[in-house]
Amino acid sequence: MGKPKTTGRTATDWLSDRAMRVVIRSLLFTPYGWRVPAMGWFVRCVLAPLAGYHRRSLSNLAYIFPDMSFPDRKSISRGVADNMGRTFIENYSTKQFLSRNKNAQLQGPGAEALKIAQQNGQAVILVSGHYGNYEAPRAALVGHGYNVGGLYRRAANRYFNDHYAQTMKSFGGPVFEQGHRGTAGFVRHLKSGGMLVLLFDQHVSEGVDLPFLGKPARTALSASSLALRYDALLIPFYGTRRKNGIDFDIEFEAPIPHSDPETMTRALNTSLETRIHKHPKQWFWVHRRWKVGRGRNV
Repeated sequence: MGKPKTTGRTATDWLSDRAMRVVIRSLLFTPYGWRVPAMGWFVRCVLAPLAGYHRRSLSNLAYIFPDMSFPDRKSISRGVADNMGRTFIENYSTKQFLSRNKNAQLQGPGAEALKIAQQNGQAVILVSGHYGNYEAPRAALVGHGYNVGGLYRRAANRYFNDHYAQTMKSFGGPVFEQGHRGTAGFVRHLKSGGMLVLLFDQHVSEGVDLPFLGKPARTALSASSLALRYDALLIPFYGTRRKNGIDFDIEFEAPIPHSDPETMTRALNTSLETRIHKHPKQWFWVHRRWKVGRGRNV
């Protein structure tokens, strides 16, 4: 699952966090249907150019899709930044976000598998990537009466992490921070037949090089290994943003058959790749996903 990043509390961190707090608090006073697209605009037009998100997305897109035209890459990059902004403010709008998603239909064969696992007390590991809004399915599950925990990676800016972590805890269910203590709590929850969410699509230095979108990417096998160790269902899930920009299709794919960690993780990669090809603007292309064989980190 990787070691959490650590950093000191620098003046730059403090200033950037205070600026972000002002934006968040200002938008939280506005109606939900206005604040979500407004934050999308802010990240797309202001933050992404300043923070280098567009540059990184364009570089990754060129690496994976070298034949794609620049205008198409630029369009995707802008869409990615917009989706990131919407996702960010949605996750801070806990009450409204939970209310809007509580009655969402749980679609796909994995939804029935979840129901049966809960009835039988079997552990479940729900796996997704930074796609659409990955918290929308958790909000929908909470609305349907499921107790869903999560594991998160500490933000590099520790001032920001103080309130960022709280947003995940406010959804309900136990939330564990990556690291020895968090992993121990995560495992205890699995042993008790709990249901947990993992995101697996970021670079992990101690992971295994597996193909992702046609290029080698260092990938953690931990989700698959834990599923095997604790006889847990391993279910890919997605919250795909609809055209209205606010609502989601909540989908749970069939459980990945148990075999070995690498084979199962390859299946997870394939599942996410299919979603990205269909909705490229909904995956966070800003991540430094490919550090293998590129000759440079982007």
